[in-house]
Amino acid sequence: MYESEFSRFIREYKESHPQVVELQRKNRATWWDRPQDLETWRERSEATVPQPAYVYFPLPKPRDEEAPPPDNPTRSP
Repeated sequence: MYESEFSRFIREYKESHPQVVELQRKNRATWWDRPQDLETWRERSEATVPQPAYVYFPLPKPRDEEAPPPDNPTRSP
């Protein structure tokens, strides 16, 4: 079975440094394995604002039908 060089390195490193595995467990408990407050999750999900499909550029503003078209001095008639 194929094993990449990186996978082999990590496996050998963990075998030669067993404290790393315990440190990983400890840090995961610090950052990820926490009890969740469902009420806070509910409040945050209700407070979200829907975004348009493509958020990198603003949507074009609707043209005011009453306003005349802008003059373009670079064009000649």
